[in-house]
Amino acid sequence: MYLNIHENKGGRIVAVCDENLIGKVFHEGAKTLDLAKYKSFYNGKKANTQEVKDALKYFSSANLVGKESIGLALSLKLISKDDVSYIENVPHVQIYRI
Repeated sequence: MYLNIHENKGGRIVAVCDENLIGKVFHEGAKTLDLAKYKSFYNGKKANTQEVKDALKYFSSANLVGKESIGLALSLKLISKDDVSYIENVPHVQIYRI
């Protein structure tokens, strides 16, 4: 997985994407998941499961893309299956903590 943490005055954004999806574009109807255009948003460093778990302990928002990333969020009970959206069978989710 790729992990990129964005810190700004609005909080901490954690971006996680399965390694095999970076640089690809997915379309389904009017929806697009563009991991080529937004590659730099997700492409921070390659991270193992524990590093991603640690990053997901504190965030104001999180964007996760891919089966491995989503599976980890499900196992941590950060999301439920109903929260997950799909574009061309690629799961993704945005989580906000208010």
